[in-house]
Amino acid sequence: MNQVNNFIQRLDSCPLGNTGWSQFEDLCCEILEFLFIPPLSTIQRQARTHSGINRRDAILPNRNIVATNNLNCKNWYHLFLELGARMILFEFKNYDKTDIGKDEVNQTRNYMSTPMGRLAIMICSKIPNESAHLQRNSVYSQEQKVILFITKDQLKEMLIMQERGEQPSDLILDLIESFYIQHE
Repeated sequence: MNQVNNFIQRLDSCPLGNTGWSQFEDLCCEILEFLFIPPLSTIQRQARTHSGINRRDAILPNRNIVATNNLNCKNWYHLFLELGARMILFEFKNYDKTDIGKDEVNQTRNYMSTPMGRLAIMICSKIPNESAHLQRNSVYSQEQKVILFITKDQLKEMLIMQERGEQPSDLILDLIESFYIQHE
């Protein structure tokens, strides 16, 4: 079994809810490393603020802040220019019965700081509810922060893109553009 099929099988078999939250987070970090390192830098897991109040699930530094012809870096350079995405924040929501709602969006928003940039990605076991979508629209309207929702199926799509030699970060750009189009 190749690595992509292994990741997909593990995503499909990961228990939802409290039972599998740690397994889901570990697996997602492995997948992010497979998809994005390089060009992004080493994952910083459970990164805390100085006071220890905020603990972010994962941060991937984006050091692609100069123009390059390298296709692997092009999208990340674009995101740096557009959203100041110096560090890409990832939050993992492996919810089962509980909805992924506005509170989870607000938590993610609060984890975003000016030096990190205005891009965060929530990897979700299910589609967030309507209040989550409305709240992320409000966050963008008020602070120009983009919070993307990536489902397990979209994560699988990125794995398949990688296997085909495509850039998985293209899907991130597609999701940002879709968000801009639907934003009101």
